[in-house]
Amino acid sequence: MDLRKSVLITGCGNGGIGHALAVEFKTNGYNVIATLLAHEARDHLENIGVHVFTSDVTSDEDAESLKDTILNLTEGKLDVLINNAYALYCPFLRPLIRAVHLLIYSRGIAYTMTAVDTDVKEVERMFAVNVFGPMRMVRVFHKMIVAAQGTIVNIGSVGGIVPYIYGSSYNASKAALHHWGNTLRAEMKPFDVPVLVVISGEVGSNILKRDGGRKLPADSIYQPLRAEFEAHINRVPSTTTPAQYAKGVFREVQSPTVGSWFWHGAQTSFVRWYDAFLPRTYWDGLFWKWFNFDKLRNSRAKQD
Repeated sequence: MDLRKSVLITGCGNGGIGHALAVEFKTNGYNVIATLLAHEARDHLENIGVHVFTSDVTSDEDAESLKDTILNLTEGKLDVLINNAYALYCPFLRPLIRAVHLLIYSRGIAYTMTAVDTDVKEVERMFAVNVFGPMRMVRVFHKMIVAAQGTIVNIGSVGGIVPYIYGSSYNASKAALHHWGNTLRAEMKPFDVPVLVVISGEVGSNILKRDGGRKLPADSIYQPLRAEFEAHINRVPSTTTPAQYAKGVFREVQSPTVGSWFWHGAQTSFVRWYDAFLPRTYWDGLFWKWFNFDKLRNSRAKQD
């Protein structure tokens, strides 16, 4: 019998957050179980001794099959479940997720678009990963987590806190995850299962790269800001590296007293302070300047 603590991590594609988490937990002596989508390479995980399985978090069948596999590997318990489900709004990509004893839900699908130009079908796919995926994983694996007195970690985003421009749908999915996690935390207290929400800042994963190339609809009322929108889509933000991020998450999870929210990653200190002490409408003025909304208003004035 393998007496090491076990961690199940979903969304472990090469170079991303899940990969970094797998390396960090493996380095610290965990028996690491990782999931990937069928088309993804697995050498980067198998070469370091990680158990790798193909699984899609949006599938009930996959979740149940994964549970059966984990039951055999861990004697019915999981010390860490990391639900690092992530996917993008891209027609050619499928969503991905998974995890248990410590359950960590990662960044999820990104969708950058104005609120009024939102493609609802694509947002439904995003919610299937970012919100319903974690719900599914907790439903399927909660008894294993309780048996191990494990920890559930939902990896959220500062986007779920502030009204970041062009991110309304993604922001909404993360806000939903945060609040669901808050209630889950209260409900799991009688079972001594802590639930941690990681409020993540900018992390250098592949999610923004996959969202690049998106354009405004030709008839969008935001067309005067077309160049600014495309520059925003293709930006290279200042970020925390996946390895740095993984180390911070590991430390927090190993803490004797796991908190409720953990602000972690680039820009989170700034956002936390501003959100706590300034009025909600502060963000409106800040983003007006950052996203050059004067240009949009002036364009409207000329048309009138």
